[in-house]
Amino acid sequence: MSSKPLPLDQVSVVEFCSTAAGPFASMLLSDMGASVIKVEPPNGDGLRQWPPLTEGFSENFASLNRNKKSIVLDLKNDEDNDIARRLVLDADVLIENNRPGVMERLGLGYPQFAAERPDLIYCSISAYGQTGPRADEGGFDLTIQAAAGVMSVTGESDGAPVKCGVPISDFASGLYAAFAVTSALVRVRAGGNGAHIDVPMFGCTLGIAALQTSEFFGTGLLPRRLGSAHPRNAPYQAYRAADGFFAIAAGNDGLWREVCRVVGRDYLVTDGRFLTTADRASNQHSLKELLEAVFETQPVDYWIGAFAKARVPHARINSYDAALGDPQTRHMGWIKELQLPGGRTTQTFASPLKFGGESFEIRSRPPLLGEHTKEFRDAYSRRQPDLNRVSTRSED
Repeated sequence: MSSKPLPLDQVSVVEFCSTAAGPFASMLLSDMGASVIKVEPPNGDGLRQWPPLTEGFSENFASLNRNKKSIVLDLKNDEDNDIARRLVLDADVLIENNRPGVMERLGLGYPQFAAERPDLIYCSISAYGQTGPRADEGGFDLTIQAAAGVMSVTGESDGAPVKCGVPISDFASGLYAAFAVTSALVRVRAGGNGAHIDVPMFGCTLGIAALQTSEFFGTGLLPRRLGSAHPRNAPYQAYRAADGFFAIAAGNDGLWREVCRVVGRDYLVTDGRFLTTADRASNQHSLKELLEAVFETQPVDYWIGAFAKARVPHARINSYDAALGDPQTRHMGWIKELQLPGGRTTQTFASPLKFGGESFEIRSRPPLLGEHTKEFRDAYSRRQPDLNRVSTRSED
């Protein structure tokens, strides 16, 4: 992006997080210009140990921790705990993803800041929320996908439950958290108070399942595993061609007619089993057999070209090398070079957003564990908290 101010310039964030959901939330804020100080325990964020390792540095960690500074504090040590408290008192936002009660026991909970800093935005990400019968339980993406129903609708109809291949509970929760924080910032900037934001991964995962929960509420029937098919649309799934698979999504009558034309089966338009979208969804097994009998006569490339010409939404079943090498990915400039602390350059998927046609650049590499500890330890051992909350950003 140009030298114009970024949307969250002058916003300071202190992160007490590990692994995925919390670090992703604070990285989204940092992409938008927020200054993020990542407070890590002496052994660091556990994600630092996840392979692949390049010169000993985790590329997984790098993908979620650009544009941040790292400070190591032992929060059970009084002096370090005092520095952490001063950092928070200087900040606009705190994000943490510990089990409920942990931050309070350390003297860093929301109630311990609320009176002194009523404008503080304090965001807590946890497995099940800050209160309730399951609040004390921990959780990871797998267990939340299981608990929130995702695994009950993922996979083939006759197969075992499987999780979504992308950790959607972690990252959806991070998105909810970043959205909630920016919403609260609007209120604070308008003169209102901050808030303690409760981000339960369980609830966030149920929240993005709006189509599944509404199906249950509306019919009393449980959504089920359908592979790549859709409960209310057809043809709308992956199909087998002569040399592999591809997907089409003909989600309305006009697109359905185009599918029939492309496969040379115009008579299917008037077939009583397929007259409406609901009819086609109800009879999609028969429809799949009819269509695949044609699709298997030609390779994937043929059908991709045919459906592109007919303007029927379609896609190859891309592996990640194909998706990252897609012409649209290159055009949008989403893959950026990222320097690792050892000096090696890798690549990362940067923010996919543009503001006014301009993308968000990576301003600084992911930090070494505790790389900025001395900087902040020296600063906060010499002074009282700055309640005007001057930005902690400094040039690398």
